[in-house]
Amino acid sequence: MTPHWPLAQLRLHTPELRLVIPTFDQLYQLAELAADGVHPDDQMPFGQPWSAAPPAERARSVLQWHWRSWAELDPEKWTLAFVVIRDGMVVGTQDLMATNFGVGRSVQTGSWLGQRFQGQGIGTQMRAAVLEFAFRGLEALEATTSAFVDNAASQRVSEKLGYLDNGNDQHVIAGRPRRERRFLLPRERWHCPIEVSIDNLTPCLPMLGV
Repeated sequence: MTPHWPLAQLRLHTPELRLVIPTFDQLYQLAELAADGVHPDDQMPFGQPWSAAPPAERARSVLQWHWRSWAELDPEKWTLAFVVIRDGMVVGTQDLMATNFGVGRSVQTGSWLGQRFQGQGIGTQMRAAVLEFAFRGLEALEATTSAFVDNAASQRVSEKLGYLDNGNDQHVIAGRPRRERRFLLPRERWHCPIEVSIDNLTPCLPMLGV
């Protein structure tokens, strides 16, 4: 597929991780990981509570999210949904999203890890990888992200990587009020804390509006 879908060969490497646009086999592994659980039952870190569904529905929603991101990818609006691999195992997913990137040069991130892989520093490395990809590879001007105020782990990653506080929003999710913190990382504040290599980017640039 590479001549028609160069994203299939895009690779990000950190000292411990590899981030790729998944093959069908890797996507199946990710779906199985979601079925095993993403967070404790009494927590909900997502604006869309997909992870509260029964295991089979969680797995299917992961497949559909990635297929949708492939089908709808366009230079004016895209989502790169990477799978994260450590020691040959799929451990989670890291998304990088943009709208009209060729003009605004702004990206947004989102992610999740399988529950058994959390608390091991993987979240910081995989976020750093896509931020380095955005700032060095795509010459982004800023990156944004957000986390609910009870999602301490996500907020720690943002603070560790140099994001600035960018206000907050109030949401109603599943009939409950939820407050969300926004974060902003300008290009001039970005200093990658790890070594990141980017392979096979050039053929992908037109697909991303660069």
